[in-house]
Amino acid sequence: MVALTPIQRRRLANFTANRRGFWSLWLFLILFGLSLCAELIANDKPLIVSYNGDWYFPVIQQVPEETFGGFLPTETDYRDDFISEEIERNGWMLWPPIRFSYDTINYNLDVPSPAPPSADNWLGTDDQGRDVAARVIYGFRISVLFGLTLTVASSIVGVAAGALQGYYGGKIDLFGQRFIEIWSGLPMLYLLIILSSIVQPNFWWLLGIMLLFSWMGLVDVVRAEFLRARNFEYVKAARALGLGNRNIMFRHILPNAMVATLTFMPFILTGAITGLTSLDFLGFGLPSGSPSLGELIAQGKANLHAPWLGVSAFASLAVMLTLLVFVGEAVRDAFDPRKN
Repeated sequence: MVALTPIQRRRLANFTANRRGFWSLWLFLILFGLSLCAELIANDKPLIVSYNGDWYFPVIQQVPEETFGGFLPTETDYRDDFISEEIERNGWMLWPPIRFSYDTINYNLDVPSPAPPSADNWLGTDDQGRDVAARVIYGFRISVLFGLTLTVASSIVGVAAGALQGYYGGKIDLFGQRFIEIWSGLPMLYLLIILSSIVQPNFWWLLGIMLLFSWMGLVDVVRAEFLRARNFEYVKAARALGLGNRNIMFRHILPNAMVATLTFMPFILTGAITGLTSLDFLGFGLPSGSPSLGELIAQGKANLHAPWLGVSAFASLAVMLTLLVFVGEAVRDAFDPRKN
């Protein structure tokens, strides 16, 4: 077991003292953990199939239709009436709670799409007959993964840029600040829309484009910390002992600068999620057909007679962003030296 220092114990106590942020973190981790297991919760393939004494796991393996008395060597469509009846006669199937994936179209609807909530489609279907509940679960996962990846990448770039400017100062700091002033003045959303209309966007392409603009949020904070700490006595002593600049920056100054960085990270995460949602809503985000909360909001706007579309997407985003804001407030309290 790793022993905590007194200051680490104080920060942990401050974080847990904020009950709203503490329980928000646990609730967010539970929801995110469930979304990581989306294939086990919402899928158009059964989890386990027992047929003529043999066991199959369609979620993780492809089983040809010929195995279950079909005629095609292609992957089995377990929603086909003939296949399902054949398996039920000679075995059984264990389905996930939601028998639809994010791209599964329900062809057995009794009403035109978008269909209202029912026993089969808990949150209804969208205008293409796809299950809204499944798309919310998969969309939640991809939004959080995108936000986490962008937050970590932008934090690395922003901390590195701020550290170089603050530690060396002089021309590096002067030209770095002028570049940031020009770069931050560019209309990020318009540029993303223009680039998205030229190149077919995907997860990693959008991540790289948004990283070009999202790293600047931490530069000023880290730069100020390095400017303040580079003339402290312990830094001068380390320099006098012959310690190199890189070791001084990363071993002595960076841990102090990371305090401010960690307090900003939950809010950077919320900004990344809302940025992806905005692009998906405008039609310049993830490829068509991808599970997206922004695309679901756009469908709700286009189908006002189907309120379950907009309500489902809004509720998902509201819960996600609210939990992250509460966690960010608790992290800020944890690193506040004035709180005991």
